[in-house]
Amino acid sequence: MQHIDSISAEPVVVKKVWCISDFCLKHRLDEREQAKLTALFGEFATTSELAHNVTRRSKSR
Repeated sequence: MQHIDSISAEPVVVKKVWCISDFCLKHRLDEREQAKLTALFGEFATTSELAHNVTRRSKSR
């Protein structure tokens, strides 16, 4: 059995995980975009996954 000192162990990187419905509300995405993201990832995804897979529509006048 090997003893691991928790102080000298490598730090664990924590990633922000979003509920896709909350992410879509915060970023004002429509239901179609929410359905697409849910189909890709399920209920939850990381910030990076969501940011790289969101399709933004232009806000032209």
